[in-house]
Amino acid sequence: MQVLEQAGIPYDLVVGSSVGSLIGAFWASGYNADQIDALSKKGGPLTVFDFSLFADRGWIHGQRLQNYVNDRIAEGQIERLPKNFIAVATRIEDKQPVFFQTGNVGVAVRASSAVSGVFSPVGIQGVEYEDGDESLPVAVRAARQAGAQFVIAVDVAPRLQDAPPGTSAARLAREAARRQRIDPELLLADFVIRPDIGFKTSPSKAFFIKARQAGVTSTRAALTGLMLALSKSGYHAPPDID
Repeated sequence: MQVLEQAGIPYDLVVGSSVGSLIGAFWASGYNADQIDALSKKGGPLTVFDFSLFADRGWIHGQRLQNYVNDRIAEGQIERLPKNFIAVATRIEDKQPVFFQTGNVGVAVRASSAVSGVFSPVGIQGVEYEDGDESLPVAVRAARQAGAQFVIAVDVAPRLQDAPPGTSAARLAREAARRQRIDPELLLADFVIRPDIGFKTSPSKAFFIKARQAGVTSTRAALTGLMLALSKSGYHAPPDID
């Protein structure tokens, strides 16, 4: 986001799945990349996670995450955000993706981020939802259906060839299935950025720093190609202002 902002590339729509919905909600609400980065450095896990032995089908309720978003995004409703925003969640009963384009921002982010077995499922009007990653980790089709003419997709999923020795068969199978959900979506995008954040992920501060730097590095490296693709699509960057 920081590199795109510095390059003066405008955006009209933000689509986020799982943790991408959390970051995307803030970006669509008017926070810039530096402000979002500053927010991410404040507090620890208890800032957004409400651990409980009594959580339903998980060990985090998710209410604290919902409140965290709603307390910091004044508009409250997705349709009132300055930029168009879509949060992708998975409908549990049939594992199909659902695109939230209206309604409470915090609720949508909570549903999109409800990792199965970790967060309690989120019930909305009698329907239960879980993490968007379970159905559509990179939801290019959501952007297309919303009318996007040029889509930049970001693929941070681990690459199977980078799996270290000793990686469990279950993890490999899980990542292979995830890759099968992602690759067809990438074909629908106009440009793809692939930050190399490694195969092993964690909620640690060190990993967040590494992932953030990987995003900056990969986007800078791809910027010339992105500007060329945008130019071919009819977009022209604004002139530099001294």
